[in-house]
Amino acid sequence: MTTKQRYESAKEIYQNLGVDTDEVLNRLSRAAISMHCWQGDDVAGFEGDGQLSGGIQATGNYPGKARNPEELMADIDKALSLIPGTHRINLHANYAIFAPGEFADRDKLEPKHFAKWVEFAKERGLGLDFNPTYFSHPKADGLTLSHEDESIRKFWIDHGKACLRISEYFAKELNKPCLMNIWIPDGFKDIPADRLSPRARLKDSLDQILSIDYDKALVNVAVESKVFGIGVEACTVGSHEFYMNYAAKNNILCLLDNGHYHPTEVVSDKIPSMLLFSEKLALHVTRPIRWDSDHVVLFDDELKEIAKEIVRCDALERVLIGLDYFDASINRVSAWVVGMRNMQKALLYAMLTPFKKLADLQNERNFTELMMFQEELKFYPFSDVWNYFCEINQVPQKEDWFKTIKEYEAEVLSKRI
Repeated sequence: MTTKQRYESAKEIYQNLGVDTDEVLNRLSRAAISMHCWQGDDVAGFEGDGQLSGGIQATGNYPGKARNPEELMADIDKALSLIPGTHRINLHANYAIFAPGEFADRDKLEPKHFAKWVEFAKERGLGLDFNPTYFSHPKADGLTLSHEDESIRKFWIDHGKACLRISEYFAKELNKPCLMNIWIPDGFKDIPADRLSPRARLKDSLDQILSIDYDKALVNVAVESKVFGIGVEACTVGSHEFYMNYAAKNNILCLLDNGHYHPTEVVSDKIPSMLLFSEKLALHVTRPIRWDSDHVVLFDDELKEIAKEIVRCDALERVLIGLDYFDASINRVSAWVVGMRNMQKALLYAMLTPFKKLADLQNERNFTELMMFQEELKFYPFSDVWNYFCEINQVPQKEDWFKTIKEYEAEVLSKRI
């Protein structure tokens, strides 16, 4: 059977459940995922030696790491050519591209330092998202926006303001809203004597950043929490409770990273509650193994549950999905493709689920039949729908895409010495 024939068979099967697969594929084609640029070069950026700080570590030394903007953009192109649909690119501020002989410290960054990224995005119809970079810098010595030294705190406040202006520039140039997400590594290795004062300073810093005039219809500002990190095991200043309350009070977005919570917490369970009280929600999807280890996103249970909550809450337009992981132990382009395609597969899997039928069973307290249906649906021909989605988007099906990765590694990546 051809891919189209297998799809037509699956279409009829899902139709019996009340699921229109043609409409599902239309919805999936509109779901733009933000692909993180930092997978391509292990979060090094273009500022200098690429030394990481702030509890961030990329493990492995697989050949082919991007060493400059041209190589990173080429790798992004190769990854996107194997991923169905049109998506977004998520940048960090340390990926500014300077003219020869030019440099601007992070508090002095300007839109012109990202003009080549805008040109890159325009040519491909992509959106851009942005992140201030509050790590890997001489002034990021454990505290940034919550620093006791007012001159250092001002430096980081000015960095946040600069990034807001750059985010607005992205949105205006590309005619697509930009998500600007703030994450800081601030915290304490051992039990702090005072948790209130650092958080008060963080609150004031965020207030100052958001005080500048920017178009709130074009820039969605988000704040991202973390339960702990390397070197800040005892206390993070930007906790979930702090940011959830700050976001609600200031009408900005709360970003949930599913690697930033206790090992037994799941972000999927938080999504419907957050959506009851917030117009929009942002996600960084990763795969933690025991802690925030940022492994490549797999098609695992929690990814499927995250996608289910987004879809059954009818929140595809309200939840801004981005990926966040970096693995230097494997082919970096392959890591992008695996993660992005898995996020799309999870959304498709959710869209093919007859949630009304399942919800009716729950409301009728028919839990036996509900469990039965949830299990049987796992073996419905979801993969035939996915393969057809790949075919109509002119990207390889199944594992066929990996042939392109192997060729690219042999012809391009292996020569980066």
